[in-house]
Amino acid sequence: MLADNLIFLRNIKGLTQEQVAEVIGISRQSYSKWEQGETYPDIDKCDKLAKYYGVTIDSLVHQDNKVDDIKIAPAPIGKHLWGTVTIGSKGQIVIPKAARETFELNEGALLL
Repeated sequence: MLADNLIFLRNIKGLTQEQVAEVIGISRQSYSKWEQGETYPDIDKCDKLAKYYGVTIDSLVHQDNKVDDIKIAPAPIGKHLWGTVTIGSKGQIVIPKAARETFELNEGALLL
């Protein structure tokens, strides 16, 4: 999953392996090996990658982007308070409107 996520995030940002490698402080060849799943970054490099891409380390390492419509979640920035999540009379989960708009959640959206 990590290799796939590195490719996914780099492509979303329109970056080359060389550009990401330079920011992280490694060679392009080392970064390429991460994307190919031949080697893995140490925890410090995972932290730099997560911060650079604006995601959590957990999402970077564990999120499976092959599941339809599920994307790597952005890392939380600061604190947000939109209200409380409630359970409706038919058992549905009701998320406050401000939160739905912020995260672009529409009917049928998948949440993890």
